[in-house]
Amino acid sequence: MKFTLQSLFLKIFFWFWATALVTGIALVVTFIFGPGRVPMRWHSTLTDTARSSGMIVLEELERGGVPAASSYIERFEHDTHLRACLFELNGNPIAGEGCETFASMRFRAANSRSSQFRVQYGLVRVALILPGSGGHDYIFATELPAGPRAAFGMDAAAAALRFVVAFSVSGFICYLLTIYLTGPVLRLREAAQQLARGRLSARAATALERRGDELGALATDFNTMADRIEELVSRQRQLIFDISHELRSPLARLNVALDLAKGGKAGDLPFDHMESDLAKLNEMIGRLLTIAKLDTAPMQVEMGSVDVTEIVERIVNDAGFEAQKRDVTVRFTAQERHPVRGNAELLHSAIENVVRNAVRYTTVGTSVEISLKLEDKSRLLLAIRDYGKGVPENDLGRIFQPFHRVAEARDRESGGVGLGLAIADRVIRIHGGTIRAENVQPSGLKVHIEIPVAEPTSLI
Repeated sequence: MKFTLQSLFLKIFFWFWATALVTGIALVVTFIFGPGRVPMRWHSTLTDTARSSGMIVLEELERGGVPAASSYIERFEHDTHLRACLFELNGNPIAGEGCETFASMRFRAANSRSSQFRVQYGLVRVALILPGSGGHDYIFATELPAGPRAAFGMDAAAAALRFVVAFSVSGFICYLLTIYLTGPVLRLREAAQQLARGRLSARAATALERRGDELGALATDFNTMADRIEELVSRQRQLIFDISHELRSPLARLNVALDLAKGGKAGDLPFDHMESDLAKLNEMIGRLLTIAKLDTAPMQVEMGSVDVTEIVERIVNDAGFEAQKRDVTVRFTAQERHPVRGNAELLHSAIENVVRNAVRYTTVGTSVEISLKLEDKSRLLLAIRDYGKGVPENDLGRIFQPFHRVAEARDRESGGVGLGLAIADRVIRIHGGTIRAENVQPSGLKVHIEIPVAEPTSLI
């Protein structure tokens, strides 16, 4: 694997050490500004340790004076790197350097006549009163190494504070790293979902391509793929449009030639078959042109307020009249009028294709049931159910593709060419809705159409 200066490996490596460094700094800060309380159970041990060192300083003072005491404290500080000071009871320093740092503890010890304790920078500070041999009292203050327990605050509260700080800092940095790594993936996934829904112009953001790491390279490859897909689909759509358009002229000439050839031979069976086939071919070309136009992106559709209930009622009346030939009834139920923002002509064509498809394939002597209702005051749900043989599960997602046939013999017998549901799918998507089919028990197919009541924000 080749690592660049901006590869994910180096970025993750950097974030790991940055997390460790920042967490360490945060812990040091808690040592500096953390609580200075020392548990009571430690007072006796700390007092004995400090008193032992303090008595040696007093012995040096009484034996050799201030220079001897100062010399001992200097050796003590040099060997242990810990500070110590000896004061008179009134607060005047006798021996030691930087004794002002013990001023507050010395003052409290003198006033309370008791030992004082404090934790600072991971060290324990102790100030206590020591009696001299001549009846004169002194105050000795020193730092003591508290070991690992002091580093963690020496009590449960301080330990909990340091744990919370370390957990919070490391968690926050890991959260930023997660956003940095997963954010581009989520945006790329969103673009892929838009591409899958038919929005061929969807692309990964340019900023994502400029990352310079593996995710940036993935975004570049995705955009290249999307460009190629859009080009291929656009060419296919244009080819269908051009072929369908070009077929119109020879088809018109064939109709004229057929009329001339028929002359006075009305009722001639071969000519009747030719006329019927030409009519079906003309209808198929018209539907192909409709699909090609609906697939053209971007397609601007004139939208207005449309009463879907009224559209469905007209379709039901027409389909019900034709369904009588097969002893089929068409039933429609709606709670109230449901206007939406859309194109009345396109919606009529889409719903009619689905209804006629249901009438065509429902079993003789059964019915086609249509219901319309408003869901959550934002979605209009139209359900069309027949009582036919249904569709194999593997074909449910493909029946909305052009020319897809579940059973060719049945389609030919019924006159279908596999374009009606494809047109319905494109019209519903133009209106920002969805269409899907499912098999229902004991038999039949149910098509669900969902249209948003609000104005759609995007077109194909």
